Amino acid sequence: MAREFVGSNTKIIDRVNVMKQHDIYPFFRAIEASEGTVITYGNKDQIMIGSNNYLGLTHHPHVKEAAIQALEKYGTGCTGSRFLNGNLSIHEELEEKLAQYLGHEDALVFSTGMQTNLGALSAMCGPRDCMLFDSENHASLIDASRLALGATFKYRHNDMESLEEQLAANVNRFKNVIIVADGVFSMTGKVLKLDKVIELADKYGAIVYVDDAHGLGVMGDRGRGTMDHFGVTEKVNFNMGTFSKSFASIGGVLSGSKADIDYIRHTARSFMFSASMAPASVATVRACLEVILADETIHQNLWRNVDFMQKGFKEIGFYTYESTTPIIPVFVGDDLKAMQITKFLGEMGVFATPVVAPAVPKGEALIRTSYMASHSIEELTKVLEIFAIAKKEFDIPSIHH
Repeated sequence: MAREFVGSNTKIIDRVNVMKQHDIYPFFRAIEASEGTVITYGNKDQIMIGSNNYLGLTHHPHVKEAAIQALEKYGTGCTGSRFLNGNLSIHEELEEKLAQYLGHEDALVFSTGMQTNLGALSAMCGPRDCMLFDSENHASLIDASRLALGATFKYRHNDMESLEEQLAANVNRFKNVIIVADGVFSMTGKVLKLDKVIELADKYGAIVYVDDAHGLGVMGDRGRGTMDHFGVTEKVNFNMGTFSKSFASIGGVLSGSKADIDYIRHTARSFMFSASMAPASVATVRACLEVILADETIHQNLWRNVDFMQKGFKEIGFYTYESTTPIIPVFVGDDLKAMQITKFLGEMGVFATPVVAPAVPKGEALIRTSYMASHSIEELTKVLEIFAIAKKEFDIPSIHH
């Protein structure tokens, strides 16, 4: 019999087993059916408030039809990298449309958002360069920094004084200094102070790379992103976005100047050595873009729902990190309590997701809730009623300690 591999950190599996024994394990829940705002789990319908489907387009008829047509025309996959045999005309057409939409000269699509960050940053940051990271950057950016040959220094979360200290300390030591940060932070829903970042980048001659996975499709005019929200699109060197949130599919995009994107196209290993986005995924993104540009009620509904939930949570007395985006975290504090609350919400008909250490600092556990344009006010009212019961039942704190 083959020798069993046991990972170095067996504590993780011990914790998993304890959670399973107490029936509070909240991960890998197998969703049996989905109709956008309502999913079926354990043969029970639940209102989904744990999804990144911000515009609610995963079940839009035009989007589904476009995916089916692409499947009929091109088959199920490209079976190769864009570099060699997997480059379809629809990949290039999508890139052109995305560049226009985002307001940059050129765009490049990758098979996933994670691969976009891994490939772009490791290609960009050589041994004589450095990156300055917000301390709450997404895991894919952290992994990209491990792949990059240059150094990485962190600054305090969304703290412009801390960023300036790092710029002043490093700008003369390295050839290129690249400021890297999320546009919308995925756990707290906080927005990067991008206008201030741009001012500092101008002052110190730094390059700006925004990971706008949760801002693309949501922020700015018709979802053109955090850079559009602040009116600084032409000042952002690289803007990264994903298709697994607002664009109802899977994949990633990097936009910037023609010369910069062409460099990434020929050097990013996760792009060159990975199979290209499947035809149905490409068609889905393009159809989402068409819907977004044609129907302004989608964003009106999204922000109506966000406003409704922010006010509702405030009235009940939750601390929600002053979020101004569709990501509204509810502070709980204790990891175990967050899992118990998640189970309780599920039993009451609400699917939400707990976020515990190490995804957040210890003692900062939260329930991450997020809202879609397609949620009805009736559904959201029910969600608030259930959360009000949970607040009393579990004595959820009103303030962040």
